[in-house]
Parts: sequence; structure tokens; C-alpha cells
Amino acid sequence: MDLQEFRDGLDAWLGENASELEAAFGPDVTLDQEMEHLSKVKRLAFDAGWMRWGWPERVGGYGGSTLMRAYLGEALASRDMIEPGIYSMTEVLVPTMIEFARPELAAEMVPRLLRGDETWCQGFSEPSTGSNLGSLTCRARRDGDVWRVTGQKVWTSLAQYADRCVLLARTGAPESGSKGITALFADMDAPGITVRPIRAMHGRDEFCEVFFDDVPVPVGRTLGEVDRGWTVAMDLLPYERSTSLWHRSAYLRQRLGRLLASATDGALDPRDLGEAVQMAFAFHARSRGTQHRMARGERLGPETSIDKVLLATTEQTVFDLAADAVAPGIAVGDDADSDRWRTEFLYSRAATIYGGSAEIQRDIIACRLLDLGTDR
Repeated sequence: MDLQEFRDGLDAWLGENASELEAAFGPDVTLDQEMEHLSKVKRLAFDAGWMRWGWPERVGGYGGSTLMRAYLGEALASRDMIEPGIYSMTEVLVPTMIEFARPELAAEMVPRLLRGDETWCQGFSEPSTGSNLGSLTCRARRDGDVWRVTGQKVWTSLAQYADRCVLLARTGAPESGSKGITALFADMDAPGITVRPIRAMHGRDEFCEVFFDDVPVPVGRTLGEVDRGWTVAMDLLPYERSTSLWHRSAYLRQRLGRLLASATDGALDPRDLGEAVQMAFAFHARSRGTQHRMARGERLGPETSIDKVLLATTEQTVFDLAADAVAPGIAVGDDADSDRWRTEFLYSRAATIYGGSAEIQRDIIACRLLDLGTDR
């Protein structure tokens, strides 16, 4: 199936199933319900075949261009059928599983995530090592045929729903830095794991802190080589800033369009509107180029930090515009539309932090792309 045939068939299927796939928004919609809906959308799309295109056959896919799955996420986000942030965890974690897990483990596990039968989380950040990932202290020691993991992770998205965790732990000496880290694939129902959700200012318990107390992880769940987990992390992070951001781009342009359609005359400052449109389409163009580079088989790297900086700027510009245009609703409105704009505006404040802070991204751009010095 070529890309155009895929797009035409998917668009027709989404139209036929719109009432079942469309997500609900409003103050009464909980994160539990959002997660249930996401699982349903993924299951329906997988069983209909659409979720399997763009992934290798060895993990239950149908093959084909990665642009197919990029378009699937774009189509779902632009039609209000998924929340792109939680949907895109698949794009963040699956490529790394395919690359570094044992083939039989990837073949067993990946279809479960694609179909929505499971949720996975990413255990990277720690209380004192958010941006400085190389100094993490969560430790794994070898005990026969298992690793014993002890430590803490924080800002772990969706950990309270997760069945598995792609986890970074220190296996080398404390002073070994990024060279003494190993990536593991842990079961979240293993003994010794405690998950505590964190209420964010936009009203969702999307993040969690996770405690590991002598948690057993089979050695066969090691991703990549021992003490080479930094390689796994550097492979994963560009995916976090590629296809998942393409989905976000589609969502932001959809929300900008809704704002234009609903704003009253004179509510939008022309200069602010022009800046928001410019940013939205600049981000779209940059992200589109990243999708095509990945489709050509080019390896993603530090240049995706540009995508992340553009995302953060675009997201905050769009929702700043919304805040000015519908200010009373964002401040005190209690209807579904006001609640949605308020939640999105508050969430946009974190865009310069999540997925790698804007300062760190600019440091990467300066040092690794422009050769203006060494990483701090």
C-alpha cells in the first residue's frame, strides 16, 4: 500500500467511525476516562489494520513507510480523537524497543502497546537529575539472573497506568557518568515499586514519582549492552522530538483554527495572530522535514532539538493568543469549552520544560550543531 492509498483509506475509515472514535472534553472528563478512550482508539485502529502500517513485520506490523504512522497520528489529533501527548508515547518508546530489545522480546511486547492492551512509561528523570541525565543515581546491581533496582524516578508520565517501564539505572561506578548506565525493561507490577501521582497545575495527575526498592528485573530484559544505556537514551530522545511532535503540530494548528472560528470580532490582536500563524506553520514545516528524513532511513540526532524549541515556542504563542481572546472563559468559565482552553493554556506553560528544557535544547544546538563550545 502506498502513502496516498493509506491516507484515502484511513480518512474514509475515520469518517465512518467518527462517533465512536471522537474524544470527550470538559471538566467532568477524568484522566482515567482519557486513558480508556485512548486504549479503545488504538485497539480499533490496530484491529482495522491502520495502527500496524509503518511498523516492521517482525513486531506485528505490516511494513511500509514511517510516514503512514505519522499521518495516522496527525489524522487522529486533528479530528479530536486522541490527546497527542499521551498517544505519542508509542512513537517515543517502540522504535527503541525494536532497536535494542532481544528480537523475541520486541515481537512479544510491541504489539501489546500498539493495540492499546498495555501502557508503558519512561523512567529517566530523577529528583536531582532532570536535565543532567548522566548523573542519575537509581542503581541496578546484578544478582544472578536478575537486576535489583533501587532508587527513584520523577516526572514519569502515566506511570500509574503503566504495565512496563523503559528504565535507566546506574550499573557502573558513581563517577562513571553516562558510561555506567544500563537500560532495562521493567514490569510495573513487580514487587518493590511504589507509584505516587503528582497533580499538575492544569488539573491532571499525568506525572508521577516512582520508587524502586530492590525491584527484580530479569537480565533478559536488558535493552542494549550493559553500561551502554546512554546509547539507548540518545536513540530514544530524538524520537521523543520527532513523530510525537508532528502529532502535536497537527493538534496546535487545529486548535488555532478553532480559535479563529470562535473568536468574536476584535478579540484577536492582528500582530499576535500573525505571529501565532507564522510559528505554527514554521513548526509544521520543520517537523515535516524531520518525518521525511526518518522515512528515508536517516538517523535522527541532536538536530531534533530544533524541533523541540519550535514546539515550545509555538505552543505557548498559540495559547497566549487564546488566553487574550477568551480571557474571561479561561479565568472563570465552567463550561466544557472554557475548561478545555484553560487546561491547555496551563499545560502550555510546561512546554519549555517537558521533553528536555528549552535551555538544554539551545545548549545542544549551540554545541553539537553550531560547534560553539562543549556541552555543559
